[in-house]
Amino acid sequence: MKKILVIVLTAIMLLSLVACGKTPAPSQSPSASPTDKPTESTQPADKKIKIGATFYSLQNEFTMRMDNAGKKYCKDNGIEYVSYDGNYDAATQLAQVETMIADGVDAIILNPHDAVACAEAVKIAHDAGIPVVGVNTMVESDLLTSYVGSQDVSAGEDIMQYMIDYLGKDEFNIVIIEGPMGQSAQLQRIEGITNIMKKYPKIKELARNTANWSRSEAMTLMETWLTSFGDQIDAVIAENDEMALGARQAIVAAGKNIPCIGIDGIKDAVAAIKSGDMIASDFQNAEGQMTGAIEAAVKAVNGETVEKFYWIPFEMITPENVSEYENKY
Repeated sequence: MKKILVIVLTAIMLLSLVACGKTPAPSQSPSASPTDKPTESTQPADKKIKIGATFYSLQNEFTMRMDNAGKKYCKDNGIEYVSYDGNYDAATQLAQVETMIADGVDAIILNPHDAVACAEAVKIAHDAGIPVVGVNTMVESDLLTSYVGSQDVSAGEDIMQYMIDYLGKDEFNIVIIEGPMGQSAQLQRIEGITNIMKKYPKIKELARNTANWSRSEAMTLMETWLTSFGDQIDAVIAENDEMALGARQAIVAAGKNIPCIGIDGIKDAVAAIKSGDMIASDFQNAEGQMTGAIEAAVKAVNGETVEKFYWIPFEMITPENVSEYENKY
């Protein structure tokens, strides 16, 4: 009887709970707690890649073309881009790389002023886990992720051989205007020039000096040489167009007509070749180099394999094909 009474009382209590809207709560595991949120990535999937670039200078047409190509490519491809003018100073470029690292760039494009001194910039970026892609001028570092440029030894060989063919003889006097001393382009272009000169021992080098890729410095230097050597100078070999154009300004001002040749294929040089003021220029693809450098940097950031070197060939601009380069860029 007591057992029956306990069962009845229990049933009455349960019915009362249901009537009041109360039900026993289900058991919950800690992972299913209402206060927990789904796990999210700390970096949004659509976060832009940020690339920083330091150029040895942004005071000449060629490097400005590279920078403009970088800006356009990154804008078109949703990449954040910031660039710096190294002002022909390796210490300045090192400080700029440090700034880029502090600002959280994902990759760095390095256009070094000095092949040796700028190696430290590569090291500090490497230590910070940031890939560095060299462009146009080389740096002596095994830590460089990749390099995109053109083979400057061949450019030196090209312009020297072209001058010999243009003059149609193997015995004459030249002056050579070089780029910033210690920069890879200066070192390799003079190597190419001398490679060809060794084959023609009757060619005499009257003088050689740097004009730091500058048109105005080359003009001043050429004025000095015209005073020193007078009519002895038969040809001017310049390691870039800016300097070739500066030399021509001094030559024309002195009432002379000495042939000049350069490298890069900048707009003023193309116009000078068309007018007959320069005999030729070895075209270097600034846009192609910079675009290739950014593409390599993006691959490195995404963990893709990149080649150690990407080479873009030079192209000689002559009076015969100059029209092809008038509106190239």
